[in-house]
Amino acid sequence: MKPFNKYFDHTLLKADASETQILDLCRQAMEHDFASVCVNGCNVALCADTLADSSVKVAAVVGFPLGAMSTSAKVFEASQVINDGASEIDTVINIGHLKEGKYTRIASELKQLADLCHSNGALLKVIIETCLLTDEEKVAACEVVTDSGADFIKTSTGFSTGGATEEDVKLMAPNIGPDVKIKASGGIRTLDDANRFIKAGASRLGCSASVAIMAEYLK
Repeated sequence: MKPFNKYFDHTLLKADASETQILDLCRQAMEHDFASVCVNGCNVALCADTLADSSVKVAAVVGFPLGAMSTSAKVFEASQVINDGASEIDTVINIGHLKEGKYTRIASELKQLADLCHSNGALLKVIIETCLLTDEEKVAACEVVTDSGADFIKTSTGFSTGGATEEDVKLMAPNIGPDVKIKASGGIRTLDDANRFIKAGASRLGCSASVAIMAEYLK
């Protein structure tokens, strides 16, 4: 099992996040050697520069938080943040298309993003916003994400009606391909939360409370 600290994508996606807060995020991530910081696109270059001499990656959100942008807009945004220094992309699936069964359109979009990411040495994480889906739709999303070649399926943006649940992670685990990992995100605030999601099958945790969770862990 990998070190506990490497499960965390230390996250700050609030609309009012200041440059000082982003620099603090990076400092905390370096102090604990987290897997990544996860930020909005406007903060990627600053994070990449700040983290250049560390092992902490920069993850950027794309098509966030609704997923309802055009495919070309998402591809352009992903290209921009990769150029700015992101090596992980967290994009939001087109939820309306999923609920209408437009799986081919979703797969085409995700494959374009996956190809762009992989050709630039980056990972693609796909947020499916589980709180808006039925179990059948979640399983369908698992299949589409797997077929697209994405690296992770992710539960939530943290900006909708609910966050990650153990039940959703357990549902995803047997329905994704062997090369797809699970990121749980949204509402993970305590050490107990983190341990439960890892036990359920998550390989990454998207948290704004990463530092507090590490403090509990180190006790």
